[in-house]
Amino acid sequence: MNTKASKNQIIQESELHALGKRAFLKLGMSDQDTDDLTRILVLADLFGLSTHGLSRIESYGDRLKIGGINSQPHIQIERLAPAIIGVNGDNGVGPVVGMRTLNAAMEAATEFGIAIAFARGSNHFGPISPYSLIAADKGFASIIGSNATTTIAPWGGSDARLGNSPLGFGVPNPNGKPFLLDMAMSVVARAKIRNALKFGEQIPNTWGTDAKGNATTDPKAALDGFLLPIGGHKGYGLALMVDLFAGLLSNAAYLTHIKSWQDAPDEPQNLGHFFILVDTKRLGSSQWLSERMIDFANILMESPPADPSKPVIVPGMIELAKLERQRRDGIEMSSETLELLKQYAGE
Repeated sequence: MNTKASKNQIIQESELHALGKRAFLKLGMSDQDTDDLTRILVLADLFGLSTHGLSRIESYGDRLKIGGINSQPHIQIERLAPAIIGVNGDNGVGPVVGMRTLNAAMEAATEFGIAIAFARGSNHFGPISPYSLIAADKGFASIIGSNATTTIAPWGGSDARLGNSPLGFGVPNPNGKPFLLDMAMSVVARAKIRNALKFGEQIPNTWGTDAKGNATTDPKAALDGFLLPIGGHKGYGLALMVDLFAGLLSNAAYLTHIKSWQDAPDEPQNLGHFFILVDTKRLGSSQWLSERMIDFANILMESPPADPSKPVIVPGMIELAKLERQRRDGIEMSSETLELLKQYAGE
């Protein structure tokens, strides 16, 4: 029997959202902020991204309790130019800063057709795909990125100097499902390696290296070492560009200036994010866009699969199918995460 599967429970979306809100309210957050935060993390769980869903209450909660994250941030939004926005997150919880920044970007893009918003003074903001879906549902194409704690060595280097910065793209489909691409710059997220260590499993030797830069199947050695970037030196270059936009241009911390939430949980990280949005309604009618999106997907998916059991897919298809199924049948959550949420909620 699968031990992990046997420890999972099914919970309805509304019930999980309410439980998440109660837990974060007990940690001193406001009602609106807990609503935004829980919305992003529940969407992550709906997508099947459990390492970036409400399980994050473990790290978020610890830091909120000791003041490493501000539970009542005074987030400031400034129009730096008509379609350029600066957001000071005041060390708030990442998804709260992320949602405030996304909303400001959507407002400006509605007015001008395109907008970019830079956030600073933030923390880990969850996966990108929930933000991309929210934007796509309102007709916005998006490019979204964030920087992160250093876990990757520079190409050819021997110590960690850049983060596993996520980057995502979204394109809406008014009469169908949007395209959603959400990827980190490493072969896998560090959370997957932590999970392998937690469950006593080995990892593929393409995921990370030990502290000396040697490929390893030992998750403990990989956590003490470095993550490997996607595409070798190309992934390294892409990770730098994400940090230049999310960190350097936003006036947040970047590279080794970013504090580790594990090594210094009581100190602000000053992470940065960026949101680039295009109002697709300015480009043509919803029928025009939907016809082109459907044709685009069909061209790809009609390719005969090399393996008949694995048909061609497009970005976001797997996650959106999970979201649809789990909204209907309930969300599969680990008992450990549900118990932790109840503890924080005082239940």
